Amino acid sequence: MAAVFGSQLFWFGLSAPPVQVIPVDAPSPLSYFSFSVILIVAWMLSLGFYDTRNRRVVGIGSMEYKRIFDASMRLFGVLAITAVLLQLDLARGYVVTAFPLGVVMLLFSRWSWRHWLVRQRQKQKYSSRALLVGSVASVSDIADLLARYPFAGYLAVGACIPGAERSNNPTVHNLPVVGGLGEVAESAKALNADTVILTSSDHLPPKVVKRISWSLESTKVDLIMAPALLDTAGPRIHTRPFAGLPLIHVEVPRYEGSKQATKATFDFAASLFGILLISPLLVVIAVLVKTTSDGPIFFRQVRVGLNGQPFLMMKFRTMDVDAESRLDELMTVNEGSGPLFKLRDDPRVTPVGRVLRRYSLDELPQFFNVLAGNMSIVGPRPPLVSEVEQYEPDVKRRLLVKPGITGPWQINGRSDLRWEDGVRLDLYYVENWTLTGDVILIWRTIKAVFENRGAY
Repeated sequence: MAAVFGSQLFWFGLSAPPVQVIPVDAPSPLSYFSFSVILIVAWMLSLGFYDTRNRRVVGIGSMEYKRIFDASMRLFGVLAITAVLLQLDLARGYVVTAFPLGVVMLLFSRWSWRHWLVRQRQKQKYSSRALLVGSVASVSDIADLLARYPFAGYLAVGACIPGAERSNNPTVHNLPVVGGLGEVAESAKALNADTVILTSSDHLPPKVVKRISWSLESTKVDLIMAPALLDTAGPRIHTRPFAGLPLIHVEVPRYEGSKQATKATFDFAASLFGILLISPLLVVIAVLVKTTSDGPIFFRQVRVGLNGQPFLMMKFRTMDVDAESRLDELMTVNEGSGPLFKLRDDPRVTPVGRVLRRYSLDELPQFFNVLAGNMSIVGPRPPLVSEVEQYEPDVKRRLLVKPGITGPWQINGRSDLRWEDGVRLDLYYVENWTLTGDVILIWRTIKAVFENRGAY
C-alpha cells in the first residue's frame, strides 16, 4: 500500500486523474486511485496464490523471497498484457516506481519479521513440535541438528525407536522415548506433536513407512523424511517420481567450466572495486601500524590454497615481530580446537593490532591476494601448512576451491567456532557454492564484523 499510493502521490500529487485510453486519447471511467486499489488487491491475491506465507517457507531459506519476487513479476506481466488488451495508457513513471519499490519493501518487511521470528524460535516459540522416528543413532543426529539450529522452526519433543533399542534407551539425546515404530500416531497425539520426522531408513522399510503415513491420515500431522544427505543444498536436489517411487537425484558438485569462470570474474571485479574504495583506509592503517610498533607494515605467511598449492597471504601486522618464535611457549594455553591455535588474550598482539583484529581490518590487504588470483572474496578459511598436514581425507575437500577473505566461518562465530563446526561449514560451502550465496555471505559479513563475535 505504501509503495503503490506513494508512487501515485509522487507522480500525481493529491489529485487522482483518470487513466487514459489510447485510441481516442480520452479518459476512462477508471481513476488512478481506483487503479491503485485494484493493483494492491491483485498484488495481495498474487502473494497468496503463490503461497508466499506458507509456514514451510516462512522464516528460513530463500524460497520465501523467491516466491515474493516471482509473484510480483507475474502480476506485473499480467498488468502489462491487460493494459495492451484494454488499450490503457498507464503512466510509465507510476508503474516503474510502484513495482520495484513495492518488491523492495515487501522483501525488507519479510526480512524484518524473519529476524523477529528467529528470536522467538530461539525461545522455543512458534516452532513445530516434532516427533523423531528411527534408530537411536539417527534420532540423536537429527535431534542434535535441530537443537543447534532452532531458527529452522522444529522443536524435538520425543522419539519413537525400534523395540529392541527401546528397552535399553528410556531417553535419546534428552528426548523421552514414547513408543515404537507401530505407535507413531498415538505418540504424536500424546505429545501434541504436529510433525513426524522419519530420521533414517535403518529400520524403516517401505511397508513400515507406508503404514506410518496411513496412521497419520486422520490427523493434521505433517510427515517429513530426512534422507542421509547432510549438508546438501536444495538446488542440488531434484525429486523424480518413478513407478510410485520418489527418486532423489543429487547433482554432483562441479568446480570447473562456467561456474569457475563466473566466480573468477566476480572476484576480480569485486577486489578491484574494493581496493579503490578502501585505499584511503589502507593508507591510514599502514601509518598506524608503522608508527606504533617496530617491524614491517605487512605480515606475510605461507598458506595453502586451491588444490593444495601454497601462496603468500598478506595481512596488516598485528603482532610483535618475534611472535612466531614465541608460539611454542604459548601452546600450553592454546584455546583453539583441532589443529588451530587461538588465544583470546594473546600477549604478542599489539594495541593497534587488537583494534584491527576486532573489526577484521587486518585482513583488508587480502584483496590484493584476490586480485592476484590466489584467493577468493568468499571461501573457506585459508589454512596453514601445518594445519593441512593434520587434515583427514574428508577435510581436504576444503582445498577444492580458493580460500576466501570471508566465508561461513566469518559469519558464524569465527574463533569461537569449534574445529568440527568450522570444517562442516566450509565443506557445505564447497559442496553448494552459488554466486547468490556469495553475495549473501558478503552482506552477512558486514553485520558480523560490527558484532565482534569471535574476533581475537
